[in-house]
Amino acid sequence: MFNEDGTYNSETYEYCAGYQYRDSTIIGFSHTNLSGTGHSDLGDFLVMPTTGKLVLDPLKTIEDNKGFYSTFSHDKESASPGYYKVKLDSYDVTAELTSSERVGFHQYTFPKSNEAHIILDMVYNVYHHDNKNVWTFIRVENDSLVTGYRQTKGWARTKKVFFAMKFSKPFKTYGHKKYNKETYDGFYRRFNQSENFPEIAGKDIRMYFNFDTDENEKIKIKFALSSVSTSGALKNLEAEIPHWDFDKTKNETKDKWNKELAKIEVKTLTENDKKTFYSALYHTMLSPVLYEDVDGQYRGLDQNIHTSEGFTNYTVFSLWDTYRALHPLFNIIQPERNNDMIKSMLAHHDESVHNMLPIWSHYANENWCMIGYHATSVIADAMAKNIGNFDYKRALQASENTANVRYFDGLGDYIDYNYVPDDKSHSSVSKTLELAYNDWCIAQIAKKVGNAEKEQEFLNRSEYYNNVYDEKSGYMRPKLADGTFRKNFDPLDTHGQGFIEGNAWNYGLYVPHQLDKMIQMMGGKERFIQHLDSLFTMELDDKFIEKHEDITRDGIMGNYVQGNEPGHHIPYLYNWTGKPCKTQERVRLIMDTMYGSTVDGLCGNDDAGQMSAWYVFSSLGFYPVTPGLSEYALGSPLVEEAIIHLENGKTLTITAKNQSKENVYVQRVLLNGKIIEGSTLQHQDIMNGGEIVFEMTNKPKM
Repeated sequence: MFNEDGTYNSETYEYCAGYQYRDSTIIGFSHTNLSGTGHSDLGDFLVMPTTGKLVLDPLKTIEDNKGFYSTFSHDKESASPGYYKVKLDSYDVTAELTSSERVGFHQYTFPKSNEAHIILDMVYNVYHHDNKNVWTFIRVENDSLVTGYRQTKGWARTKKVFFAMKFSKPFKTYGHKKYNKETYDGFYRRFNQSENFPEIAGKDIRMYFNFDTDENEKIKIKFALSSVSTSGALKNLEAEIPHWDFDKTKNETKDKWNKELAKIEVKTLTENDKKTFYSALYHTMLSPVLYEDVDGQYRGLDQNIHTSEGFTNYTVFSLWDTYRALHPLFNIIQPERNNDMIKSMLAHHDESVHNMLPIWSHYANENWCMIGYHATSVIADAMAKNIGNFDYKRALQASENTANVRYFDGLGDYIDYNYVPDDKSHSSVSKTLELAYNDWCIAQIAKKVGNAEKEQEFLNRSEYYNNVYDEKSGYMRPKLADGTFRKNFDPLDTHGQGFIEGNAWNYGLYVPHQLDKMIQMMGGKERFIQHLDSLFTMELDDKFIEKHEDITRDGIMGNYVQGNEPGHHIPYLYNWTGKPCKTQERVRLIMDTMYGSTVDGLCGNDDAGQMSAWYVFSSLGFYPVTPGLSEYALGSPLVEEAIIHLENGKTLTITAKNQSKENVYVQRVLLNGKIIEGSTLQHQDIMNGGEIVFEMTNKPKM
């Protein structure tokens, strides 16, 4: 929502997923949601059971009476992967929810009532504004089947979602109310459309379905989604849940989640650590999301209907976040799915009128959120680790096309000036650093393909980060088009200093593809160690972060920001200075203090799984500092033991000997009995299976 003056209401940030634990009311259950993103959308097709006098306004009626919301208590609420249950105290209704891949399954246990209702709220959206709904169309096919679609304009500029809603019991009557002013309705005006009229169309609509219920009677709803059509939704419904056995679907969904979560079995020092680990692993699997019907049809970026051939189509690619650790994690535990995701990105490119890979792919839309073109990182990382069977030459061409769209977010200036000038584009330093890394990724793709000319071209571009480094100040710094560094520069401020969601102290350490060169450029190892030590221990005044909802105190350690993504590699940089013990110390402290098993167990929004992927990797003892290389930086594992079941049938066991809260330092690491020299682990060492042993101690290895 917006403030009255049209500015962004920062409190909306807290409701990106439509739920806050501190709430005491529920207005219904929607069928599309984002998980832990920095902006919000979706919330399609809100369903709410009620009893008593029919009320169609969620919060307050025009007479200032109570809306159709219900109070609830967490004492009467339970949730697990694939299942949710809550008592709606206002109506004495127990709500239970589960789902298959494309169908939501509701079960509502009612009291005895001749005024039982189920409301279908087509007005509701997450992040609603007056023009969010473009159009809604609904058909009451018979006394227990409703179909339709809604088109919205939000973060996804033009999003269509189709549905088929099937009741286990016929409704006795139904109707709707329109909340938009009807400007023209043709000859439909001859009908009383508000009650028992089977065809409804408009901008803002709420429907209701009336029932008589006996004590403890269960009314079930199967709610199927499709991006293609209502017939597609019906196909999905019949293919996935052809029955009315709620517990059967609930148990099948539980089994599916257990299969995925069991890909990593861990033993931890405490039960809370185990809960935190599996909560994090669960979060990593909430997106990207499946985006096609059971027959392979999906709505493409061009708004035409396509059929996936040789892959499963996905959407919700929050790539500025997830290229860092989520997709690298998939290359270990979900390589087949990650391959499908890359093929989805290539399909996005082919459907794009800009000939671009996705920046932030969102329900057949590009929402252009954040900077850089990090699909190139996901592709390069998969290729470096020999994941997948996508067309490498096609991937190179798509990456090259993306890297030369001059009108994209400062890219033309980046090409012309060899950096992004601050007087021509916001977040100029961050863009320069991110694009330089992306270009290095394209060089790695070209190298794999065998195109030496393109490899050299993009290697040259990958050096552009040098052009925003100021030797005098020792920081990455905004540079103007005339070649001079901008005056009035504060390296601590996170607002208006050339960086997005960061400052020069932390975001300025982003050259993941040339870390040795960056450290040398910034004064050498000793000086760099001092910088890192200061970063983690200094005090940062509130004034430097007050304008960023992405940067909050619970995610800050000194001036290091774990609660936001740009610095996630920083704790591991000590490895490049000859002081891996400092990496081990910092990583364990972050895991112990900024993650937990309670409702406030994340120190920032999860950003589609990246925050949790950092924890999963770090708990296992290694992290992908440079996606696009086939190596990981070693850290300090939190687990006592982890068994990773790989898709190739092999098993990797990770053991931390002498593990304890105090023993955060690593004396040595052995791979299948052989000591690992240095501070890196190779991807192939993981995929070959075997055993990695960390020997833990309470004293740093000097």
